[in-house]
Amino acid sequence: MNATAPDDHTRGAAEADGATHDAALWIETLLRQFPELLTELAPGGRSPSAPGPYRREAGARPSPGTAPLRLYVSDAIRDITDGVVELDEAVHDRLRLPRPRRAPVPERLARIAALLDRAAADEVLAAHIRDETRRMTRRCARALGEAEPVVRVRGRCPWCDSVSLRAFPARQAVLCVNPACRCDDALCDCRTDPAHRHAWPEAEWRRLGEARS
Repeated sequence: MNATAPDDHTRGAAEADGATHDAALWIETLLRQFPELLTELAPGGRSPSAPGPYRREAGARPSPGTAPLRLYVSDAIRDITDGVVELDEAVHDRLRLPRPRRAPVPERLARIAALLDRAAADEVLAAHIRDETRRMTRRCARALGEAEPVVRVRGRCPWCDSVSLRAFPARQAVLCVNPACRCDDALCDCRTDPAHRHAWPEAEWRRLGEARS
């Protein structure tokens, strides 16, 4: 018998659990951002900071009843919608559940989120959900012209005990945004640089979220 098998199993289970926890954060962000993407596609809904190829020449006026075509937004909506449908169906298939009924993107995302606990028992599925939800959230953020989504992490900062932990998924890190927070590491820049924030890697999200929440 392989003596390392139990350790490997425990490590794999922990990684799957962490992957589904991270996926929950990505889903939460995408649920908040996707409606904004639909608003961007509507006539007059585009914000000045949003990227895109359309630029109207100075003095030119749009024809009545027309609006600039936001291809980068429509492409992102189509990509995310297809991705959510495929992920919803893949999760149900992998968990041996009936084929999911048709539903809007937010409802499908909520359905996937409700199955994360069951998905945590499957390391491959958990990693797939995390990777796909991360990809789609980043695509959505780019289309909206946002530099990086931010998600509040439940729990308190281990150093300052404030509810100031924020996840920055794009950089795969959690930061304490409390300006007064200082850790006890004499070599950490947060002790000498007021602009520096103590950070934890993505693997620490779940532990931080549970800490004194």
